[in-house]
Amino acid sequence: MGGADVSERKITLRVNGRTHEVSLPGHRTLLEALRDLGHTDVKNGCEKGDCGACTVLLNGRAVNSCLVLAWQADGATIVTNSGLGTADDPHPIQTAFADAGAVQCGFCTPGLVLSAKALLDANPNPTEAEIREAISGNLCRCTGYSQIVEAVRLAAVRSLKGSGEASHRGQSATDGSHSPSGSRVTGEVQ
Repeated sequence: MGGADVSERKITLRVNGRTHEVSLPGHRTLLEALRDLGHTDVKNGCEKGDCGACTVLLNGRAVNSCLVLAWQADGATIVTNSGLGTADDPHPIQTAFADAGAVQCGFCTPGLVLSAKALLDANPNPTEAEIREAISGNLCRCTGYSQIVEAVRLAAVRSLKGSGEASHRGQSATDGSHSPSGSRVTGEVQ
């Protein structure tokens, strides 16, 4: 025989509120598993954690799904961009991205939206520096990031107005020393 042992294990992936029982080999990444399940909104960019196009929320934290083995996500709650909202009923962050002109070619958008969601869940009133830190793992070749930062700020302001919170800080960048608790995780599952 001489071939490597390619043992599979049955795992449960809970994606966008649906449960999937799948048998996968240990080397299969979460990115590959999600795309095999039809979640093409999880983009296959660099496959090495550099671009953020494959970002998903794993138990509420933004992760590069290309750096997480599918087995590590067994039983976890996974949210992709399509799990946030639909074309008919978009999530407020998705609406803010459209309103701020933060969507151009669209390839990076799902990952950026999920990074913004993780940030705003952890810190509903981020500074510009905190926004930039939270999206620093997502590459965009089209927008130059100004519209993206504006979209996240717009989503935060709209959310704060909806919750009745009064002030919005962060109209200008600070020294960048803040690290929001919603920042990217690159392979660690908690």
